[in-house]
Amino acid sequence: MLTRIEIRNFAIIDEVSLDLSSGLSILSGETGAGKSILIDALGLVLGDRASADTVRPGAPRAEITAEFDISAQPEAMQWLEEQSLDEDGLCLLRRVVDSGGRSRAFVNGRTATTQAVRELGEMLVDIHGQHEHQSLMRRDAQRQLLDEFGGHDPLLAEVADSYNRRRELEVELEKLQAADRDQRLDLLRYQVNELQALDLQPGEIEQIEQEHRRQANAGRLLEQGQRILAMAWENDEASAHDLATRAVTETTELTELDEGFETARALFESAAIQLQEGVDELRRHLDSLELDPQRLQELEQRIGVLHDLARKHHTSPEGLPECLESLQGELDALEQAEDRIRDLQTQLQSCESEYDKLAQKLTAARQQAADQLASQTGAVMQTLGMPDSRLEVGIETDEARFSATGRDNIELNVSMNPGQPPRPLRKVASGGELSRISLAIQVVAATNNSIPCMIFDEVDSGVGGAVAEIVGQQLKNLAQGRQVMCVTHLPQVAAFADHHYQVSKHSNGSDTVTRIQPLQEKQRVEELARMLGGVEITDRTLAHAKEMIDKRD
Repeated sequence: MLTRIEIRNFAIIDEVSLDLSSGLSILSGETGAGKSILIDALGLVLGDRASADTVRPGAPRAEITAEFDISAQPEAMQWLEEQSLDEDGLCLLRRVVDSGGRSRAFVNGRTATTQAVRELGEMLVDIHGQHEHQSLMRRDAQRQLLDEFGGHDPLLAEVADSYNRRRELEVELEKLQAADRDQRLDLLRYQVNELQALDLQPGEIEQIEQEHRRQANAGRLLEQGQRILAMAWENDEASAHDLATRAVTETTELTELDEGFETARALFESAAIQLQEGVDELRRHLDSLELDPQRLQELEQRIGVLHDLARKHHTSPEGLPECLESLQGELDALEQAEDRIRDLQTQLQSCESEYDKLAQKLTAARQQAADQLASQTGAVMQTLGMPDSRLEVGIETDEARFSATGRDNIELNVSMNPGQPPRPLRKVASGGELSRISLAIQVVAATNNSIPCMIFDEVDSGVGGAVAEIVGQQLKNLAQGRQVMCVTHLPQVAAFADHHYQVSKHSNGSDTVTRIQPLQEKQRVEELARMLGGVEITDRTLAHAKEMIDKRD
């Protein structure tokens, strides 16, 4: 149950705080006073879309806080516990919207997504908008109404799961059976054979690039190698080895005179040895080098093939092995597709059988719920000034239809006069009749749900007189054991209130604000008198208003 709501800087409300109770709460006021703003604010805190327009002009942000007592709502308490948001039977929702339209939502002081708040809100409040009757013209809305009335959500979820699974199987099967499958197979086989024929070995690319550089520069390598060999060993005048050997000889002589030259002598000797080893290694490598134009051509052809294939497959030469693996995998999958097709066909047949059973079960449940909805709604319609009316819920099952909501087309049909066959609601009812039929359906649907707080926003539009009194009585009955709030302009409805709130608009010439205040007994009589008599309120009107209230109490 909604126990308190606080609104700050929302639309033309600067600040409102209301404590609320169970029973029937009525909100009334002059046209344009903003009676529906409270409903809009509550919708926002329950997860409706936010926008900058909701923030009062000049204010940095709008803030709405709603406090609920959920101690008698195990479903909501369990949801909060699962989200680690439980607070001993209390639920505090808060929504903040800044002037730029950005919003934040909180549940029991902790940040929450609007989707989560919306999910929780559906367990706390059921809001019926003033234009809700218009949705009854749509078949989808009629189907949804019947399913909500019958409590078909678990069965609908099973049907939707079966539908989605079947669609997944059909999509995969269609891909495997596509007309271009054979063409794709031929292309994959060619590409895989081409890459396999390449016979690319691990590390081969680096090796052939090194060998190619060596063959392409063999002449330079031989020429420069011989020049180095001459400098190091074969220069008769002064080779590096001769100089090193001479340095060893002379430092040996000096060492005999002064041992301090020993280190230098040893280093020169080591240098002479290393020079000889270097010369030997250089000779061996130069002897192994040879100019081989044919081998160079082979290497260039190999490198050319590698780069051509790499460009063809949009990769680098190093990426060709990975490309081969990917293509081979796709080829294997397609070549094994016949087995997969047979497997998918078996699964699809099983899924179709499951869907058929679930759809038939849903149809049977809808037929049972349709009889109850038609009977109960028809009874309420007859009390709302339509004594000869009756409602039928038509269910037409299309065995060829395949959808997430089953195979049924739902149509609400009404007969307004004796002997008149039921016809589709969208073709028969006038605006006023449609409004009353909608109210009858909402009253019946509400009786069958466990949501503790129901809100009706001018759903009594289009009725008056004795029918309006019956509407009030229906709302009063609905409020037994729960909380019902109703925005109304009808005094016959307002007279049934357990709690009456007046919505008024005030302006000082530069600013306009909306006020909402609870009415005491005398104020309540005056408000009903205003609703009865308009601008001029007479003693007779006041007496009539008091009589209406006394009669209902």
